[in-house]
Amino acid sequence: MDLIVAVDNNWAIGNKGDLLVSIPADHKFFRTVTMGNVVVLGRKTLAGFPNQQPLKGRDNIILSKDPEYKVKDATVVHSIDELLEELKKYKDREIFVIGGGTIYEQLLPYCKYAHVTKIDYKYEADTYFPNLDELDNWRLVGDSEEQTYFDLLYYFNKYENTNVKEL
Repeated sequence: MDLIVAVDNNWAIGNKGDLLVSIPADHKFFRTVTMGNVVVLGRKTLAGFPNQQPLKGRDNIILSKDPEYKVKDATVVHSIDELLEELKKYKDREIFVIGGGTIYEQLLPYCKYAHVTKIDYKYEADTYFPNLDELDNWRLVGDSEEQTYFDLLYYFNKYENTNVKEL
């Protein structure tokens, strides 16, 4: 299992239920990497999608504590244990954790790679991702050349977890 996230200089990922910034090349990268695969996300992340609908062309697994919560065209699980059991059905598929903050924190130990779009800016934020540069078992294994979107600089980085928990 891998994860994909966009962070600012403070490792912030969101504010008031929304992304910090919308960068077309980052969205294209996200689509390219996740299309045809499995995505794992929380209920609040789904609420931020257009019409609160699952992503097309992907198997969506949504984690919600609410036992009554249901989503058309998605699988809903209600605990990390239930999620890990569900993911066993997808051993032959790529799985991507796509947010939000709590979901990332809970599943970070199970992820082998983190695809991090690092935005060279500090936004007002209320949701953060763990700083992989400060975690002993994560190391930077790939980075892109500097990218620009208007006056905004960003990089596509790839981190590897050297101590992955088995699913």
